[in-house]
Amino acid sequence: MALKKILTDPRSRWMEEGGPEADVSVSSRVRLARDLAAYPFPHRLRAEQAEEVLHAVRLALDRPEVTKRLGKMEFMRLTELSPVERHVLVEKHLVSPDLLKGDPAGKAVIIRQDEAISIMVNEEDHLRIQCLLPGLALQECWELAGTVDDALEATVEYAFNEEFGYLSACPTNVGTGLRASVMMHLPGLAATGMIEEVIPGLSKLGLTVRGLYGEGTKAAGSFFQVSNQITLGRQEEEIINNLTALVRRLVSQEREARRRLHQEQRGALEDRVFRSYGVLQYARVLTSEEAMRSLSDLRLGLALKIIKRIPLSLVSELMVLSQPAFLIRLAGKELKPAERDVLRAQLIRERLQGKKPGADGEGNGKKR
Repeated sequence: MALKKILTDPRSRWMEEGGPEADVSVSSRVRLARDLAAYPFPHRLRAEQAEEVLHAVRLALDRPEVTKRLGKMEFMRLTELSPVERHVLVEKHLVSPDLLKGDPAGKAVIIRQDEAISIMVNEEDHLRIQCLLPGLALQECWELAGTVDDALEATVEYAFNEEFGYLSACPTNVGTGLRASVMMHLPGLAATGMIEEVIPGLSKLGLTVRGLYGEGTKAAGSFFQVSNQITLGRQEEEIINNLTALVRRLVSQEREARRRLHQEQRGALEDRVFRSYGVLQYARVLTSEEAMRSLSDLRLGLALKIIKRIPLSLVSELMVLSQPAFLIRLAGKELKPAERDVLRAQLIRERLQGKKPGADGEGNGKKR
């Protein structure tokens, strides 16, 4: 049942209400890159070695004391999932697009039932430990990731060098192996053109700005991922504290940009928000791009209280619900792009009316 819920329920822990600075900071993520000392890096693993890594990690997490401390984890081999189901995990931000590249044999993902913890096995590194929480919660993510890290290290030996720190398949991850990021909604900075100044400024401070699904992806609906670039020569707490401080500054800049927009262009801004809300409520055909733009406008309208009585968590849920693989998984069959556009519009309309994606949690692509 847990696996079915993960693959058919668009909701996830990172969408919950009440996260710090949630009007701008959608979610926080901390990811640790770890490799086992006894094995070559994943790109050089033989098939039997990849299986040994999977077995060692599963044994480490199946120990009763670990289950009691971390909760029940769902172990999924990629070969046991369809291509569509694998992409659903990407759309929910539970795995990286890189995990899906190449042969799925010897790869797996381990996900806690509330989806706050996910562990990719044999991606670029043997382990990618990820913790994902709502709002600006980098410290909480780091503490949770550290708990998972300690639980694994009690059983498996990591590749570690006294001088360089944790060793990784990619030199940019050597050291702490820590990548911290915050998914941010920055429509104010985008609308005022300030985003073109902000991004180069963040790069000078050792941060990188990426699209909705991380490296190699484009921004959609003014959603951006802001993360640290450097792991070598930095302490974990330093990385977390620096990124938190810079994100708070970015939050202040975004709020000021929104305030100015609302003050100086109130009519145009409210028209834009209500037009997008109307599209989401009544459209019969919605492309992925139009859905993301409209959801971004709706989220802005909610943050500025132009529109009320809709939780921000629902907007995050609809961002996942409207993605291609998720729609196909709910329909239970392959869909042409035009069919996806119809189903996307239908499901968004229904959720805004308070309906679930189906009586049993699964859609069938038919009007209910």
